[in-house]
Amino acid sequence: QVQLEESGGGLVEPGGSLQLSCTVSGNILRLNAMAWYRQAPGKRREMLASMTGGGNRMYEDSAKGRFTISRDNAKNKLYLHMNSLKPEDTAVYYCAADRTWVGGRYEYNYWGQGTQVTVSS
Repeated sequence: QVQLEESGGGLVEPGGSLQLSCTVSGNILRLNAMAWYRQAPGKRREMLASMTGGGNRMYEDSAKGRFTISRDNAKNKLYLHMNSLKPEDTAVYYCAADRTWVGGRYEYNYWGQGTQVTVSS
């Protein structure tokens, strides 16, 4: 069983930066992939970025150029660094781990509880 705990959310002004952390119980290198998702009020959950166990990164269009996914293997942590934040980035941000290919797409088996990010002046 893998447990994930996000932290680092909060209130930030437009144009500001924020770094989210996801602490993994156990060895992060045993996971085949990890990802960051977000869900805004009234909207579907969307994936932002993913990183495989081998270190390959992938970004969705909404994250390209502003968000960076990274990992600290020694600390068993996954990060999402966000720059140039906009009010439309306001959402609950989730960390996910260990994906499975189901019905033509990846699904993640483990999820954190989420951390709120609010971008507002």
